[in-house]
Amino acid sequence: MDFLRHTLPNGLQIVAEVNGDARSVAVGFFVEAGSRDETEAISGVSHFLEHMAFKGTPTRTALDVNREFDELGARYNASTGEETTLYYAAVIPECQGRVVRLLADILRPSLREDDFDTEKQVILEEIRVYEDQPPFGADEKCKAAYFGAHPLGRSVLGTTESVGALTADAMRRYFQRRYSPTNIALAATGRIDFDALVATAEECCGGWERFDAPRAIVPAQPNEEFLNLHKPESVQQYMVQMSDGPVGDEKDRYAAKLLARILGDDSGSRLYWALSDPGLAEHAVLRHYEYVGTGVFVTYMSCEPDQTADNLQAILDVYRTAEKEGVTKEELAQAKSKVSSRVVLSSERPIGRLSYVGTEWIQRRRYRSAREVLDTIASVTVEDIEAILARYPLSRGTTVTIGPLAKVQPPSA
Repeated sequence: MDFLRHTLPNGLQIVAEVNGDARSVAVGFFVEAGSRDETEAISGVSHFLEHMAFKGTPTRTALDVNREFDELGARYNASTGEETTLYYAAVIPECQGRVVRLLADILRPSLREDDFDTEKQVILEEIRVYEDQPPFGADEKCKAAYFGAHPLGRSVLGTTESVGALTADAMRRYFQRRYSPTNIALAATGRIDFDALVATAEECCGGWERFDAPRAIVPAQPNEEFLNLHKPESVQQYMVQMSDGPVGDEKDRYAAKLLARILGDDSGSRLYWALSDPGLAEHAVLRHYEYVGTGVFVTYMSCEPDQTADNLQAILDVYRTAEKEGVTKEELAQAKSKVSSRVVLSSERPIGRLSYVGTEWIQRRRYRSAREVLDTIASVTVEDIEAILARYPLSRGTTVTIGPLAKVQPPSA
């Protein structure tokens, strides 16, 4: 397994984890563009722009784009988050050059007015569907309450108001602010011909205009709040809770992920045995997420409405017990097995490694092999977990419940 890198004169970075034993290649353009780069007026433009990339380029129609991906037998897609937009595909090695050319082409979309107006209706419908189906946007509402006016509090989809008012010219201006080659990394994993990858990138992307595209990293000031949103048509009550979590230091990041497994894995965790196994909640999990400059623990729970108050109290009790008494060596060992297995299984296919390699590079400008990740996981101790619990108490944060209950009592202190 070799890691290779190259930077084009215009600033586009090319990185690859080359595995000569693999039977496929995965390639992706990682763009530093997401909801944290938007303003309220253009909220949702990053996600909308991702859709528009597949609507045609100066050399391809939308039909051409989709037909060529199909001709390559590609597994392809795109996604937008708070910080990154990703365009990717996995193919057999013989198709490496063709798929890179195709992906590079859609990163310079035509952004035609007619396509924009048509796709706007698709995005607006997506927002309405998201609001009308469980959990009725509870996670976005909790994020908005938790982060407040901070850019991370904005919805990736935007709102019906912001997307409805967005113009094609505003999207073009946003594209010119964020899609600089200095803000883009071409990542590849699998049986990569790296020299050919660089040559193709030079051919297709070397002419992209370089311009400054800085990102303002404003420190988050998380809020503590308890909100209940009345949704009479809902059958279940849904809860999302956010609290401060670590970011940056590698060992802290993995200690946080192991803690989330111990307390809130969907099988065998403390929340599972307290709520899911006895049938008190359909779903009760804890996850750790990280952004540039901040990290969060997020708890998700759904249950019958009449179980809500007791379940909220049970979750708080689980977290307070952990803060007071810590975790056991046995729990940590089990969590390490689960997290390590996930790392290994996802690493067996190039498409499984692509997101990690590309995200690590675009956000942190570093490469870590699967072996290094496994070694970091193995090095985490019970004391490391307890230090996370002390610095980032799960018993404090923002809670949003949404469902048929007109009133929900917060758990007692």
